[in-house]
Amino acid sequence: MDGPAKPTLRVANCSGFYGDRLSAAREMVEGGPIDFLTGDYLAELTLLILWKMQQKDNSRGYALTFLKQMEEVLGTCLDKGIKIVTNAGGLNPAALAERMRALADGLGLQAQIAHIEGDDLLAKLPELQSHGEKLAHLDTGQPLADSGLEPVAANAYLGAWGIVAALDSGADVVVCPRVTDASVAVGPAAWHFGWDKSDWDRLASAVVAGHILECGAQATGGNYSFFQEVPDLRHPGFPLAEMHDDGSFVVTKHEGTGGLVSVGTVTAQLLYEIASERYMNPDVVARFDTIRLEQQGPDRVLVTGVGGEPAPDTTKVCINFLGGYRNTMTFALTGLDIEEKAKLAEETLFAKLGGKERFDEVNVQLTRSDREDPASNEEATALLRVTVKDSDSGKVGRAFSGAVVEMALANYPGFHMTGGMSSERSYGVYWPALIPVDAIEQVVVAHDGSRIHVPPTTPEAAAPVEPVVGPSGEAPGGKTERLPLGTIFGARSGDKGGNANVGLWARSDAAYAWLADYLTVGRFKELVGEARDLEVRRYELPNLRALNFVVVGLLGEGVASSTRADAQAKSLGEYVRAKLVDLPVALLADAPPRQTAES
Repeated sequence: MDGPAKPTLRVANCSGFYGDRLSAAREMVEGGPIDFLTGDYLAELTLLILWKMQQKDNSRGYALTFLKQMEEVLGTCLDKGIKIVTNAGGLNPAALAERMRALADGLGLQAQIAHIEGDDLLAKLPELQSHGEKLAHLDTGQPLADSGLEPVAANAYLGAWGIVAALDSGADVVVCPRVTDASVAVGPAAWHFGWDKSDWDRLASAVVAGHILECGAQATGGNYSFFQEVPDLRHPGFPLAEMHDDGSFVVTKHEGTGGLVSVGTVTAQLLYEIASERYMNPDVVARFDTIRLEQQGPDRVLVTGVGGEPAPDTTKVCINFLGGYRNTMTFALTGLDIEEKAKLAEETLFAKLGGKERFDEVNVQLTRSDREDPASNEEATALLRVTVKDSDSGKVGRAFSGAVVEMALANYPGFHMTGGMSSERSYGVYWPALIPVDAIEQVVVAHDGSRIHVPPTTPEAAAPVEPVVGPSGEAPGGKTERLPLGTIFGARSGDKGGNANVGLWARSDAAYAWLADYLTVGRFKELVGEARDLEVRRYELPNLRALNFVVVGLLGEGVASSTRADAQAKSLGEYVRAKLVDLPVALLADAPPRQTAES
């Protein structure tokens, strides 16, 4: 950039997913000083949604809501010198950039708009395979060629240096495709401070900042285990990071907005959708076991000490397939003899349908939400959820749901359903793989149409990074009390393809010492029945007083095909917190005071 960089760069977030609060962009632009407005609109599932959109209209394939937000704030951003970086371009960044130019022209604005290309590898997959790339599934190891599946989309995760090149070209707005979620924050910081590609610690710190910001209000109290502590959670402010040249930054929000920025809310977001302490990005490997958090003041958390390892020689590619069709019907079972009623309903249904073997996959789940001596009709009711999948849409459409409806007057007593007849829906299969970074041809298309090639970062030998020494306290013994695990510990969970992660964190050194000693993989499996027959990986982050568990395969072939009611594992952490354990009475001082949301 021209001239000396401002000592503090304020990077704000206005979207954590496609469908997030529309007013957030305006709130961040008008609510206080910022230098960059960023937004994350993509997830593995979103790419499949955008692909379906593009099949109906090949001029689409991007996040439509971004245009509505820009209509409200583009003029103000240009007036204030606020630059905009977003991955809302999805599968068609060129089309969104063109729509942005038309929007600017319609508003009478002069805006320099650039976009980035190079993530789309669908046409290159055969060539990559012919050169020996197996594109093996990251969890199963199966080569793509052995899957028998035909990809409909394949998008590599790009890094931050294309964003830097776009900003160097003079762009006011940078429209990105499938860059990593954190890159929309890393790019602005690297450009503003003039960082080098080998500034590993600074880049790693920016990755951590991007990871904290990427999910919007999740960093300011949204989805927070101790939500009773969060003021005005009805409308929390979105987060921003005040970033410095040495890589340190402060997480905060605009003054006067709802929500909370605390060591707890930041810790919870750091644990979201991660695996080991080595957080991989195309530009750097951020070491999450080096992060230091400090409450600097009200709604201000200082983040320092982040260590980084050199960029890897591979990056992830998200490959999507059409898996077939699915349909779900849910029986309501009320009162006595729930198990027998469920058995009768299931056997009757599949006898009418010609047997379970007629379908590619059948999933039956009985949820015992009923209570003994119920106080209401609803408290007496359990749910039997039946899902069928097949490559033949006719099998799982009205032929399936109609068979359920036909049972209404001729089956178990009290028969009713939670909804009417449903139709089949197509679902996708997610296939994560790695490709060499030099297989990607990343290009920035500047506002004037010129094309700027962005070379990959050359891998280097990793320098040693020392993790932060964790708490030295011992786990307390003595008297225990049978209480929910969440009485003391917070949690955050989410999805990574077919895997789910659950991060649990403590508020004190003694509580972490107890958690690290108590919650082994074996005991985790005892608490979480669904994980007992699956691989579970445990990672320790003592610097955050946290453990992270990855349950491999819990979500099947990914969110789009999962048969779980909570396909993205958003509630898994709260489920774990609800499990009863023998907590040392000495730790109960860590429990937050119970209060209502209004207090």
